[in-house]
Amino acid sequence: MENPLKALSYALEKYPQRVEIVPVEELVTDSARQNAKRPAYVTLAVPDEVVKSLKGRREERDLLLLVRVPKEVLERADSLIILPGEVR
Repeated sequence: MENPLKALSYALEKYPQRVEIVPVEELVTDSARQNAKRPAYVTLAVPDEVVKSLKGRREERDLLLLVRVPKEVLERADSLIILPGEVR
């Protein structure tokens, strides 16, 4: 997939019922911050189908994304005030 954002936008618009969204914090089984000896890491517990999709042949894989929505955007999502440049 060349453009994951385009794929995600299309899926959310055309097939929202088929897109699975789970907060990463619900999947974390282990994590550690970066130190001088190793990078930071997170270990996730996911269904076996997800693992198979990651390791399978490229043409048969699902697109699995880690998406971060900044806190400021979350705050704006609940606001009734529309700022310049925001389209609702």
